[in-house]
Amino acid sequence: MDSTVLLDSVGIQLHLYLCAEIDAAVKLLLKLKVDYKQMTGQDYKAGCPPSENSIAPDNGPAADGADEDTVDPWNVATTNAKGVDYDKLIVRFGSNKIDQELVDRIEKVAGQTPHRFLRRGIFFSHRDMHQVLDAYEKNKSFYLYTGRGPSSEAMHVGHLIPFIFTKWLQDVFDIPLVIQLTDDEKYLWKDLTLEDCHRFAVENAKDIIACGFDVNKTFIFSDLDYMGSSPEFYRNVVKIQKHVTYNQVKGIFGFTDSDCIGKISFPAIQAAPSFSNSFPQIFGSRKDIQCLIPCAIDQDPYFRMTRDVAPRIGYPKPALLHSTFFPALQGAQTKMSASDANSSIFLTDTPKQIKNKVNKHAFSGGKDTVEEHRKYGGNPDVDVSFMYLTFFLEDDEQLEKIKQDYASGALLTGELKKMLIETLQPMITQHQERRKQVTDETVKQFMTPRPLNFKL
Repeated sequence: MDSTVLLDSVGIQLHLYLCAEIDAAVKLLLKLKVDYKQMTGQDYKAGCPPSENSIAPDNGPAADGADEDTVDPWNVATTNAKGVDYDKLIVRFGSNKIDQELVDRIEKVAGQTPHRFLRRGIFFSHRDMHQVLDAYEKNKSFYLYTGRGPSSEAMHVGHLIPFIFTKWLQDVFDIPLVIQLTDDEKYLWKDLTLEDCHRFAVENAKDIIACGFDVNKTFIFSDLDYMGSSPEFYRNVVKIQKHVTYNQVKGIFGFTDSDCIGKISFPAIQAAPSFSNSFPQIFGSRKDIQCLIPCAIDQDPYFRMTRDVAPRIGYPKPALLHSTFFPALQGAQTKMSASDANSSIFLTDTPKQIKNKVNKHAFSGGKDTVEEHRKYGGNPDVDVSFMYLTFFLEDDEQLEKIKQDYASGALLTGELKKMLIETLQPMITQHQERRKQVTDETVKQFMTPRPLNFKL
């Protein structure tokens, strides 16, 4: 064959090969761009990495059909009897694990034994906590922000978890606290009247106050009230709204075209308390004060968005401490629901109701018969009574002994439930007594915008 013809033939084949490769690469690139937009809610731009609020926004089932936990601000579910896989959640959300080094550092800086929620990994994940401690060691203070969505008159014990821990943080660091009651959110998401949502906010405030917060360092506010009386707060809401696109909130929160516009704009309202100048009565015009937010991990999408926006509007990013979920009585596959009376121990329950609920509904990790249980032992990792004791029993050695005895079969399920009942009954009775002392005037004190007593 003539060498010229041979070269032409090779050239044509090479050209066809390259065209096929380029075509495949273009198709792959287009697919990746579509996947990128589905994951982040943003169009791909060369040289622009995805913003922080786009990290793992899809909290639904994995595309390949694999079992994956559902965790978002409105839904928590898993197929695992042990509960949500929090290590995987850290990876999905892009946060950092609270390791022993951080717990030890908190102990050193605070000068106190870490709270049992830290010691036991109940608060398990964080964003920028080291940065908060660095600043505190240099005598730069910070403030706390947490909240509650008031969907009913009565709160359950699971609702207390962030408040119990927030009170500990307030006490040991001696810092101010703002508590947001998102009555506007509940009106937008639930089939409730505006008046009921506001009334629930006031009732929930009484339970929150009963946790023992210092009125001189704590401001509790209803969105329905405060938004109308604070121009500075509303201005921050508008700044945030301008810097977040519909595609971004759709990607983060899963909003659809049929959702009301109130839902789409609400995340900016939950973000605004992260910035100190939203509270001029407390911080004046200062916008540089670090905010630390203790909350359940399902609220993190709001603050991924907030942390992405913050530097673009000239504010520091809020830091976060994330807690695990408080399981329903029926098991750790879901968190407690205020709408299901038998899934929860309510703060209004009587000692008898507590006993009946635990005995009848608390999921057991024990065996079917006493003989089997004595022989093979129970599984404390899935036993709800043991999980609850992990939250509320202070003594680490006692808790470990209970775990070992239950796993060995020395401790029966009925005996474990009895221990939980004897722990919950006095705790809730004491809470009810403290709540009775909270008058309407007390609530007004906490909810009136005013200066707080602290040094920054």
